[in-house]
Amino acid sequence: MDTVSEPKVRLIIIGDEILSGRRQDKHFSKLIELLGQRGMQLSGAEIVSDELDDIVAVLKRSFSTQDIVFCCGGIGATPDDRTRQAAALALGLKLALHPEAQALISERCADMASRGQGSADMNLPENQQRLQMGVFPVGADIVPNAYNKIPGFFIRNHTFMPGFPVMATPMMEWTLDTRYGQYHHKVSRVEHSFLIFGLPESRITPALEALEVKWPGIKAFSLPSVGDMGQPHIELGVKGEPVAATQALAYLREQARQLGGQLNPPANE
Repeated sequence: MDTVSEPKVRLIIIGDEILSGRRQDKHFSKLIELLGQRGMQLSGAEIVSDELDDIVAVLKRSFSTQDIVFCCGGIGATPDDRTRQAAALALGLKLALHPEAQALISERCADMASRGQGSADMNLPENQQRLQMGVFPVGADIVPNAYNKIPGFFIRNHTFMPGFPVMATPMMEWTLDTRYGQYHHKVSRVEHSFLIFGLPESRITPALEALEVKWPGIKAFSLPSVGDMGQPHIELGVKGEPVAATQALAYLREQARQLGGQLNPPANE
């Protein structure tokens, strides 16, 4: 099965409010869910401050890869929204008002005016400010925003979205289905695990290492716990291609037993 051509998928979250704890990120778990529904997986994630230099540095590194990247936050029109500018700087491109974005933002202003909220006159200062949200690096494509029409943008395999999950989630879905459908369920993966008691992690580690040599492409994992379920234990598991993962799991379970591990917690005295 071809796994080489499947690109990595990463998430970049931008915002001081996440780093300070004023808001809790919801993009990470949602993207994992959306990818899982399509047979894909997340390879990495990072959180970046609103500082322009920090965003530029992260994006320069990110644009140098072939990865699929989702970037959330900082594409509004207030002084702390610097992602659009950072993307342009990272790519050495100019910024310009995207004509489709201009039309969509104008539609949004007209919709609001029809409900008695503001004016449809795009020459007004507040509407001119709203148009700044359609200023993207030259060559970018828009990413539709089903929530309020104000689009994000796409360039060099990077999808830039607002920090609001109610907007970002549909934009993630649209991007995955419209741009990356060829990668859906391209690779079959499973994850199996079991709990083992009375076995120190140091004793099972050589078996984990041997497993990955015996079944290339299968990843073994060990998640120790000191207090859950009332007894120290380890969650041992494997993930990867279904047939090999099933074989590797049986091997790991047998190794754990031979090394003195117990599948059931010892009775409390």
